[in-house]
Amino acid sequence: MSRFSLRYASDVGDGIYTVDTGYIRPQFDACYIVMQRAPSSERIAIIDCGTTHSISRIIATLTDLECQPDQVDYIILTHIHLDHAGGAGHLMQLCPNAQLVVHPRGVKHMIDPTILKAGAKEVYGEEVFAKEYGDFQSVQAHRVIEAKDELMVNLAGRILLCIDTPGHAKHHITIWDQMSHGAFTGDTFGISYREFDTEKGVFIFPSTSPIHFDPKALRASLKKIMSFKPEWIFPTHFSKIGQVQLLYQKLTEMLSRVEDLGKSVIKAEHRHELLKIGLLNLYIQELRDQGCQLSESKIDQMLQMDIDLNAQGMSIWLG
Repeated sequence: MSRFSLRYASDVGDGIYTVDTGYIRPQFDACYIVMQRAPSSERIAIIDCGTTHSISRIIATLTDLECQPDQVDYIILTHIHLDHAGGAGHLMQLCPNAQLVVHPRGVKHMIDPTILKAGAKEVYGEEVFAKEYGDFQSVQAHRVIEAKDELMVNLAGRILLCIDTPGHAKHHITIWDQMSHGAFTGDTFGISYREFDTEKGVFIFPSTSPIHFDPKALRASLKKIMSFKPEWIFPTHFSKIGQVQLLYQKLTEMLSRVEDLGKSVIKAEHRHELLKIGLLNLYIQELRDQGCQLSESKIDQMLQMDIDLNAQGMSIWLG
């Protein structure tokens, strides 16, 4: 049990805290605060940050941990999708000593988020964009570090290794933390919601959302992550999970089934709807095998956003 009273976060061990960013629903979207003791004060890295609306929760959690924003040395983004990086510019303004660590492909979008803003507003509309994501703030170029493959981030002696892991997005990194024997995987190692946990374990499925889903690259990235022999995975959706070897097997099996589904409807007239129906059926079947007792309508409700985005990403992959 943590010695701190945490309003929005949970202590998951090894100086790591899961912060619920408040995006969409409880236990949907996470960022992680990594604390490392130094001679003068605790030093902090924040991995992913949610949307602009999430930043108040992160700052509140720093307060709960008896820390200040000027103790944050690094803000590390697994990738620049809005639910992971939308609040980065605002958070950087509040953390004066922080450097932003991001994949080389994402650097220009953090320095000048004009294209990100325009694309998101085109997809969601002005009203939904403002409600769900808030505004983006730019990051000064001299405060940005390109996370090339195997970049080592030194957090007061705690090495956080950034490894290139495309498949979900071309601009995706995973952060390996030797101290916890854990990998912060963003969306590369799939999505796993705690509401679906049963006595048989956890439910996990690949994120195939737009626009860079590439199953071949994703398989290679998963093997790369597994080469570190992780004991724990820290996905953005949601929080720390173990039994990594078993999850890897389940995830790759599900990925194969997703690929088969896509190929089976590649020339169908109403492909998007068929993909959505097929994905829901795949997920329900796996959840029933896991012993999940939630109704099909509840499962559909909870996974509706993921299903729609995953179907969109599969359509782009199928061409």
